[in-house]
Amino acid sequence: MRRLDMPGAAHLVLAEGVIHLDEAAAVFEAMLEGWARQQQSRFLQPTMINPRLSLLRRFRDFSGDYPWSWGPGDVEDFTVALCAKQRAHSTIRGYQMDVGLFCDYLVDARYGWQATCLERFGQAPVQICHEYNTVAHLNEYEGRPERRPMTHEELQAFFDHADARVQRIVDRGRKGAMAALRDAMLFKVKYAWGLRRRELVRLDLPDLRPNPHVQEWGRYGSLHVRYGKAVRGSPPRRRTVLSVPEFDWAIEGLTQWVEEARPRMRGAGHPALWLTERASRVSVDYVDTRFAELRDELGLDKALVPHCLRHSYITHLIEFGYPEQFVREQVGHRSASATAIYTSVSNDFKNQILARALARVYAPQGGGPR
Repeated sequence: MRRLDMPGAAHLVLAEGVIHLDEAAAVFEAMLEGWARQQQSRFLQPTMINPRLSLLRRFRDFSGDYPWSWGPGDVEDFTVALCAKQRAHSTIRGYQMDVGLFCDYLVDARYGWQATCLERFGQAPVQICHEYNTVAHLNEYEGRPERRPMTHEELQAFFDHADARVQRIVDRGRKGAMAALRDAMLFKVKYAWGLRRRELVRLDLPDLRPNPHVQEWGRYGSLHVRYGKAVRGSPPRRRTVLSVPEFDWAIEGLTQWVEEARPRMRGAGHPALWLTERASRVSVDYVDTRFAELRDELGLDKALVPHCLRHSYITHLIEFGYPEQFVREQVGHRSASATAIYTSVSNDFKNQILARALARVYAPQGGGPR
């Protein structure tokens, strides 16, 4: 096949006529560089590409061989080692998928790696991942089963504890009351608008938008999310999350934060909704750390993480009677199945639905059951 100047082609990343001290290592690094170029041409981001390259180096170290010597058994041994370390089902499947994608790149004749390896080493790369040695993607949700929505009681205790922390700091005359108030409001917004962590911390003041149908809420009628979860190779997706009346208490709190508390913080001219004491934006890691501290202080289940607030939001919207389509658009899911896996309605809600169904079937008509 005629050589093509495609991003990642062997002849573009591997200089011809150069004698390497370690030829095998040099060719392997050229393969990784070529694969990185190919992914960049698809607009994939370094945050996705670099972990893949690190995984391939780990896989090479584990197997003790280079790609032109890899076989299906290497995948199976690697998987067994990951299972021994109790890696999550989704993590193992993701690793296998990345190795398989790398092999797809190597065996594509347009990139010339098979011919190059045959010439240099007498062996050519093959696809080593197949349906019999990789994890099947059978379920929409592969997260840990202990992850769940928070109950109404847990949410109330969590928010009350965060609010009480502000008052304790004030009573002791210590610094940090503004940061504590920010944290309490931050978690309330995450729950009351069903946001992911990155969506939450990337909110700016201009993202607070009015809803013309609910003018009494002013600029707090909706949140414009600009950093929604992206599809591979695409920029972050945008959406507008409407405020709902069941969470009007959160609207009141957000109003207080934006109009009274936040202007008193250092760097109030910064556009970020959540400012740190150093006039910078609160980070995703900070959200995780602060949530864990408040959760542990209360003695709540350690399986609860910030994303459980989003689970709770979806569940409670369903319990409030909002249609599935509305819930899906609020949280930015592309399919109904994605929303369904987050939904775990309470027993009280299910009993209410059952009671209404029984009433419809057995409602007395003319002195007796239908």
